[in-house]
Amino acid sequence: MNSLAHGKHTSSVEVTNVSAYGLWLFAHNREFFISYDDFPWFREQTISSIINVEEHAPGHYYWPDIDVDLSQEIIEHPERFPLSAKIT
Repeated sequence: MNSLAHGKHTSSVEVTNVSAYGLWLFAHNREFFISYDDFPWFREQTISSIINVEEHAPGHYYWPDIDVDLSQEIIEHPERFPLSAKIT
């Protein structure tokens, strides 16, 4: 006997706030601040691009409209991962 899935799959990650300084990402009952100083790719993006975030694996977040992916470790410790690309 096969059972149908109950309910709709909901994302475990969402952007909860966007400000002039960065954005807040809520995932797995934790909130992370993503500063534009550390992650400049988000600075000039539209709100709709910023809030369109997916979790491809636990602790691995992807913004398809911006083509940016970040791990929880990179978000928590950006000083360990210096930028390797220049923003023009």
